[in-house]
Amino acid sequence: MTGSAEIVSAGLSPAWQQILVFDQLRVGEVNRAREAHRSASGKILNVARAVHRLGAQGCAVTVLGGPAGDAMRQSLEAERLRIRALASKTPSRTCTTVVDGSTGAITELVENAGPLALEELAAFQGAFRKEARRASFIVLAGSLTAGAPQTLFRDLVEGLKVPVLADIRGPELLHLLPLKPKVVKPNREELEKTFAESIRTNADLKRAMLRLNELGAEWVVISQGPEVLWACRGPEFHRFQPPRVKALNPIGSGEALAAGLAVGLASGMDFIESIRLGMACAVENAITLLPIDIDKNAVHRRMGEIRHFPE
Repeated sequence: MTGSAEIVSAGLSPAWQQILVFDQLRVGEVNRAREAHRSASGKILNVARAVHRLGAQGCAVTVLGGPAGDAMRQSLEAERLRIRALASKTPSRTCTTVVDGSTGAITELVENAGPLALEELAAFQGAFRKEARRASFIVLAGSLTAGAPQTLFRDLVEGLKVPVLADIRGPELLHLLPLKPKVVKPNREELEKTFAESIRTNADLKRAMLRLNELGAEWVVISQGPEVLWACRGPEFHRFQPPRVKALNPIGSGEALAAGLAVGLASGMDFIESIRLGMACAVENAITLLPIDIDKNAVHRRMGEIRHFPE
């Protein structure tokens, strides 16, 4: 299915992720975890891991620094993920997922990525352009670091004749749209933040999606966690319903969706089947504790459970 397509992804905000599981979380008290896990994560690395787990060829370009960066390098080498990670003087961030075993509630404690020096940003851009020479598909993922230009993602891919999937939001997404990306994939909350407006109804959602089309996106995909996913290309709308599952840790499902979409499109699948592949990845991720701990055979079996409703 995946052929020899090279999927090159880029992002500036990887994270050393620790996952703590408690029998019961009591706010304001001492809590002792019954389980603790750690792994390289953040949107960009989750995309790279999902591409790898699906059996596709890929490379992620990012920036790592400090003790957390060193830990991520070792972890990624052990997974045999192909990552081009530039060294930074800014320490990489650590994020924490807290699981309350008594309720199943997931709490995410997010450290923002620190600023990068101008020469580090320039090196990141140069490394990406070199990797992009052999790309058949590009994925842009995650938030910008403090002080990075809002045009950075646009600058990365300007002039490249390669389809782009953008899992980004806000001004950086708006700056990218004139380059006509193949797919943009904010979730509903990110779409609201991008246009600084409330989206209360499906009619509101459709208007905002069409606005992204008008600004340059070929396809717009809006995820809503376990609820209906919407996709559109101009006046053509589609709804997709995922199966109901007992989620263990849904963090990373958005990146699993993006990676599955990219793998499907890069390998020649049509858009509808690529959406099914991405949603199946997202569902499989949600039922595991560690980020993107998915099996490609289970993902392909799950594709048949994704229901499609053309509008």
